[in-house]
Amino acid sequence: MPPPIRIVGGGLAGSEAAWQVARAGLRAVLHEMRPVRNTPAHQTDRLAELVCSNSLKTDREGAAPWLLKQELRKLDSLLMRAAETARVPGGNALTVDRTVFSEEVTRAIESHPLIEIRREEVCEIPDDGIAIIATGPLTSDALAASIARLTGTDRLFFFDSISPIVDAETVDMTVAFRASRYGKSLDGTDDYVNCPFNREQYEAFLDALLAAQSVESHMPENTPFFEACLPIEELARRGRETLRFGPMKPVGLTDPRTGCRPYAAVQLRQENLRADSYNLVGFQNHLKYGEQSRILRLIPGLENAEFLRFGQIHRNTYINAPALLTPQLHLRVRPAVFFAGQISGVEGYVEAIATGLMAGRNAAALAKGEPARALPRETALGSLAHYISGADPSNYQPANITFDLLPPLDEASRKKFRRDKKARQEEVCRIAAAKMEEYRHELARGTD
Repeated sequence: MPPPIRIVGGGLAGSEAAWQVARAGLRAVLHEMRPVRNTPAHQTDRLAELVCSNSLKTDREGAAPWLLKQELRKLDSLLMRAAETARVPGGNALTVDRTVFSEEVTRAIESHPLIEIRREEVCEIPDDGIAIIATGPLTSDALAASIARLTGTDRLFFFDSISPIVDAETVDMTVAFRASRYGKSLDGTDDYVNCPFNREQYEAFLDALLAAQSVESHMPENTPFFEACLPIEELARRGRETLRFGPMKPVGLTDPRTGCRPYAAVQLRQENLRADSYNLVGFQNHLKYGEQSRILRLIPGLENAEFLRFGQIHRNTYINAPALLTPQLHLRVRPAVFFAGQISGVEGYVEAIATGLMAGRNAAALAKGEPARALPRETALGSLAHYISGADPSNYQPANITFDLLPPLDEASRKKFRRDKKARQEEVCRIAAAKMEEYRHELARGTD
């Protein structure tokens, strides 16, 4: 048997990569520095701990995130199986109990005979054998410096934030109400708790937010925010209506007390299977804890709320992947070193899992002396790898999976569905599913 493949980082991507390596019949050594050294965001030493949210985005059939998850399920993703076990109500979204999810992943990895877990910090990229760097957005300074030395590029940073969590029992349900926007959820239930604002309440909340004090930052002044995860105070500075068209949009909701749509609304999403806590959807922020305690209680229904966690902000690190990586996710200058997860410049839990799956499979193929079978460009997985390796390196931004990343339809199909966006997306999904089946059959023939 060849030497073990080393995976640095026991988050979503690293855990999935280790599973895929072992699934290929090879040994894997998974390095995780927690609890020897903790990060500013993690709370436990469990593998695949979810930090920012408990949502793996929409599971609505025909959506791009659904397509990516379907492909992962077809390729035996460990973390997708764990997500189903840990699932909690979340409307159209695949939301999970964070504790159950990470415990499921940790149990599976710890019990696999081909995977060894080493609780230690890795400060240098391994210089021998095959390695997968999956240290995520909170890569340590020492390892980030090693990456910079190897790639010849400076480190790249962006800010990311964490939403507050509130004790469910302290939400005033005489004010707040249960509903999913437009009544849409996968099982027809009302999975969100909504805190409705009238105009006067919204204006008062906005004034308080704009006047609040932020935590002093030690990041460089020119460090950019990631546009898909902006702090609420940053959104508020962009205009008084911005929040009403963003995380506080009231569309599709009806306040049962008035029979009308609220002027604005904050949605609370269930955190765990016990339903004893909720996170404030899209309410990541960088305010001082005292300011959060005061301002968040201006939200109708949260006047007497107990917050189990306040919002936070931290540095995220990612490499300029298009300048460095191949579509197989290994370095051009050192093919034995793969990158996966948010450090490669993808944004989102499922995207991190996806790159871990691809890096693990490709690393296993390299160890066996076999060619890595690139996923078809028409699939969500293939398109994600294509973006990572083929985007414009001069303006590289982390990306979630969207239909924009997948190939456009041919001219005949575009004409056929030109007035029906849903039909266009369904056709893209149909093509992706067909290509995935072809890919799986090729894998099966190769195994035979």
